[in-house]
Amino acid sequence: MYTGTLKMVRRRGADGRIPVRTLDRGASSSAAAAEPTGYPGGPYDTSLLVKYEHHVARHIWFGEERGPKKELKVAGHGLKLTSRVPLALPPQMESWVSRSGLASLQRTSLNKIDTNLVSAFVERWHLETSSFHMPFGEMSITLDDVACLLHLPIRGIFWSPQDVTEELAVELAVDYLGVSQGQAQSHVRSCRGSYYKLEWLYDIFVHHRAASSWAYATRAYLLMLVGSTIFADKTFTLVEARYLLLFRDLDGCSGYSWGAAALVTLYRYLGDASMYSCKQLGGYPTLLQCWIHEYFPTVGKRGENWNPAGNCGLSRAMGCLKWGETVVPYLPDRCLRQFGYRQYVPSPPLDCMMATDIDVDWISYHQSVVDVIGSSSVATTPSEVEDGYLEWYYRVSHPRLVPPHRDAPREVPVPVYDVGPSDPDWARVSTLIRRYLRQVNAEEEDPQFSDLFEALHISRSH
Repeated sequence: MYTGTLKMVRRRGADGRIPVRTLDRGASSSAAAAEPTGYPGGPYDTSLLVKYEHHVARHIWFGEERGPKKELKVAGHGLKLTSRVPLALPPQMESWVSRSGLASLQRTSLNKIDTNLVSAFVERWHLETSSFHMPFGEMSITLDDVACLLHLPIRGIFWSPQDVTEELAVELAVDYLGVSQGQAQSHVRSCRGSYYKLEWLYDIFVHHRAASSWAYATRAYLLMLVGSTIFADKTFTLVEARYLLLFRDLDGCSGYSWGAAALVTLYRYLGDASMYSCKQLGGYPTLLQCWIHEYFPTVGKRGENWNPAGNCGLSRAMGCLKWGETVVPYLPDRCLRQFGYRQYVPSPPLDCMMATDIDVDWISYHQSVVDVIGSSSVATTPSEVEDGYLEWYYRVSHPRLVPPHRDAPREVPVPVYDVGPSDPDWARVSTLIRRYLRQVNAEEEDPQFSDLFEALHISRSH
């Protein structure tokens, strides 16, 4: 636990950056000169967040917003899916959809996305670490979260598609969606690229269902489904034609790691949206918002009854994930507290450009799990960290997005971190009360739970 402050004042230069002075006042001037330059409010050591210069957080620190609307454009397809997903599919289609591993996506989408809440978390995402940088350390959406929240398979093939030209997009539509050559050409041309419109796919599904052309109907339905959820892009109306290749063999598409696909896609779009120049968020915002509600149950209001499965409890393997041409670092060792372990200073992020055969790397899954948790120990409170972690974290990250006083030099904002009760019995009381409050979706203003909230407060401060 860190209980002090670093007595340092850092002044910003004309370029918005500040020179780093060593955290150890006894270090030599030559050592200080060799250190990289940092930014007001952090990071002071820029070796970790190498893209921070273009990050939205750097601008927020100085009171700059993304633009006139100030927040990201975020859109979900929940309301559309409510009208497009039937209560029951014909048995011939239901069998394929069920075996595909995607059936859960028919009912997971939130009807309303809290744009401000999602935008606030995007501002803390960093693509170098594939994690949110919070005031108390890093957190991330893990494969375990995807399995629990979306009930998608997280083991299987990391699909690598071929490039799809407009001509091939037309051929795929003719061969696998059962449309005419002229209709396919006209539609792809109207999309101005190798895409299909979600509305068009829905119409094809309805047409072939009525004609009992079950394979065509199922492909159109599944492509519309993933294009509205885990593969949603920033147009909010189109899906890439190359994804139709996933459904050529309706009996074989169950072998894909759909959970990894959803996570890689969301990671990629979060990385884009964390940059100041980006104005829209792609991917599946339902996954992000439900993850926020799961880990921060008192932040915002839960507009819908969301009751995911229990936590899987063990961090998945560390390495890189890929889906198509997108490769992202997957680093659960940076958020061990989510799995009940004490957080330690993690290793430097992996260079995904150096990744070779990612599918083969994941065969050693079990050993990687051992490597991730082997350097830590089980936490007695959710906030526990190893000695030195917070000092390291406040040096390489930017835990505060907004300065306390914009017009004055600022100290490094290292707060006193509340690690909770140190007595194991009181820690157990706190954990049990918190677990119950989360299960019943309790809010602080609910009078029937006020006594429990008071008990939780007492147990935390005992």
